[in-house]
Amino acid sequence: MPTTETTPLSESTLQEENKTALEQTHVHNVYNVIADHFSATRYKPWPVVDTFLKDLEIGSIGADVGCGNGKYLGVNQQVVTVGSDRSDKLIAICRDRGFEAMVCDNLSLPYRESSFDFVLSIAVIHHFSSPERRIEAINELLRILRPGGKVLIFVWAMEQKGRRKFEAQDVFVPWHMPKRQYPANIPSSAPASQDSSQPASQTPQTTTVREDGDEEVVYQRYYHLFVKGELDDLVIKAGGAEIVDSGYDRDNWYIIARKT
Repeated sequence: MPTTETTPLSESTLQEENKTALEQTHVHNVYNVIADHFSATRYKPWPVVDTFLKDLEIGSIGADVGCGNGKYLGVNQQVVTVGSDRSDKLIAICRDRGFEAMVCDNLSLPYRESSFDFVLSIAVIHHFSSPERRIEAINELLRILRPGGKVLIFVWAMEQKGRRKFEAQDVFVPWHMPKRQYPANIPSSAPASQDSSQPASQTPQTTTVREDGDEEVVYQRYYHLFVKGELDDLVIKAGGAEIVDSGYDRDNWYIIARKT
């Protein structure tokens, strides 16, 4: 389970030359290793996303960019939603569930311009490690959206009301996975990888012992925590869209924007 313990990142860690490696090691690789365990915790649609999808016109075609285990791909059976994610392990789960989904990067989506009536980006943009990369990711979402189409974006909030407390906006958030659930074909200890061609198992990890005596493997996921108004500002800087709704829900900031 995720915990309240987080580690603030230093300025040197966030230097431009390290950003791709940071995301590879502490986002892409981690989600590939924890895919099955993570998927088991992601099953109930968030209310704002559920309403957004169910209010769409019948026959609408959309893209869920960063779809994870496909939680939202089947919410509205009267629209067509294509999923994509950077994690091939999560995409394999989507396909096992009968969803249309592919492996690709949010910064280089394999879709034609103005292809979709709606686009989802749920808990994705906060994994990009600079304002420039976040804007680039939003630009890609808007590029594939048709004029008049809507995009819904959710990101973690700095101002969380739950048990998570953060000392900085850029942090490592641990994921604790029981060692008994660790993938059998992955070594229990492996060096960090900064090369996207390397297996996802090569990710920094530690092992801890819980109070009940069970061992856990702990991975650190990179997050940028958004403050109030920050997501809105990024969408405005990206350009080409007007914000039609924004708010706070379940420790997240969200916006709905219409492409102009």
